[in-house]
Order: sequence, then C-alpha cells, then structure tokens
Amino acid sequence: MSKYVDYYVSLTSPYTYMGGRRLPEIIEKTGADFHIKPIMGAQVLAATGGLPVAKRHPARLAYRLVELARWKRHWSIPMNIQPKFFPANDGDAGQMVIAARHAGQDAIALSNVFLACVWEGEQDISDTATLITAANGAGFDGDGLAAKVGDDAVMAEYQANTDEAIERQVFGMPWFIHDGVPYWGQDRIRFLARALTG
Repeated sequence: MSKYVDYYVSLTSPYTYMGGRRLPEIIEKTGADFHIKPIMGAQVLAATGGLPVAKRHPARLAYRLVELARWKRHWSIPMNIQPKFFPANDGDAGQMVIAARHAGQDAIALSNVFLACVWEGEQDISDTATLITAANGAGFDGDGLAAKVGDDAVMAEYQANTDEAIERQVFGMPWFIHDGVPYWGQDRIRFLARALTG
C-alpha cells in the first residue's frame, strides 16, 4: 500500500490551519510521506466555480463563522475566527514553503507556522518581514527562504501546483490525494489516516 499523499494548501485557509496541526502526529503514526503543495487559491477558486470569502452571500458568511467557532471548540485550539489580517496574500508564504521543501527542510512545519500567524498571532503574512521573523522563530533561515521568493524554479513549481490542483479537480483547502482518492477538509483527515493504516 502506498504511503504517499499529495497535500494541497492555501496558507490563509482556516481549515488548513486546523488540519495542519494534526498532521505531525499522523505522519509519525503512519510513516506516510506528505508532499505539501502550496497553490494559488484565487486561480483554483476561479477555475472551479468557487467564490472568495468577501464575495459570498451573507447567509454563507454567517454560517461560516458558526462553523469555525464550532470546530474551534471541538479541537480546543487558540484560534481567532475573525483575524485582523484575513484575507491576505499568501503568495510569498507559499513560495517560502516551496523553498523549504527544496532545501530538504520540514515544509509542513513551516506552513503551520505561517497559518498560526494568521489564525493565532494576528499577523499579516503578506508582509515579508513578518514571514522572516516567524520562520526564524521556528528555527528556519527566514532570510534565506525569503530570498527565494520570485526564484524561477520556485515560481514554476508554485504555478505547476496550481495547474495540477485544477486538473485534479481540487476546489477547497486542505485537499489530500492518496492512492488516487481525494479527501477534502480537516474533518476528512480521519478517513485519510484510516486509509494510511489500512
């Protein structure tokens, strides 16, 4: 049985924040290889009929907050469901995660650091200085990773991840694909974990 998982993320997604917190434990228990793939969320939404949060109907916006509060209580996590810097451009953060993976570093850990900036720290991840400080604080070389933003190879992979996500009918975050089977959302991680231990 394969233990390889493609893991598509947006680094401002609240559900990626929730799910990402649980991945280290799942990786340790299953020995699975999660290949993190930051994507350009706006392109994926546009291609799959989704709407950014700001353009959704008020009824959907109201229920979104109810659901976020519900999951926050369920997981007992430190989460501000209406963070100061959301939405935010996560392009530089996504590229730094890709650069970390290229360097053989724990890119999932770095993605969780950036997600926590948004949903715990009330920090603006569209600001490069914020990203560098957060990365440094987690033991990464923030300046070195930030220097890779805009690098041809990094940008090519960022776009390739996005194109691949659209081709594979990804429409929400987080999104996992294991043995050709998709799993959408932090609440489906339990089924993915079961498949990995199957």
